[in-house]
Amino acid sequence: MAVEGVEEVAETAETAETAGAEAGEAATLAASVVNYPIAPGYRVNVRSGPGTQYSLVRVLPYNATVPVYCQKPGERVSGPYGSSNIWDNIANGEFVSDAYVKTGSDGYIAPRCN
Repeated sequence: MAVEGVEEVAETAETAETAGAEAGEAATLAASVVNYPIAPGYRVNVRSGPGTQYSLVRVLPYNATVPVYCQKPGERVSGPYGSSNIWDNIANGEFVSDAYVKTGSDGYIAPRCN
């Protein structure tokens, strides 16, 4: 019976260690995310997916900046920064066309979303 208690303590410590590592990875990822400006003079639609056929979640105000957590290919959109099929994930379930975000690149600047 004493052995079972030792195994339970070891499993609990292992679970806590894993949770701590995951929290550390999330903090590192959040620290490495950069905010990018939306094109001046635009209020940009935020969509639930990578295209205009997805539902409107909200509208960004003028002079907004957004984090780009990951990027995903989708509908091609033309905007002030050219034509692009790249969509930027700015929050859970929230995407904006990269054609409206000044990332300094016509390509991917963040990992691809799953």
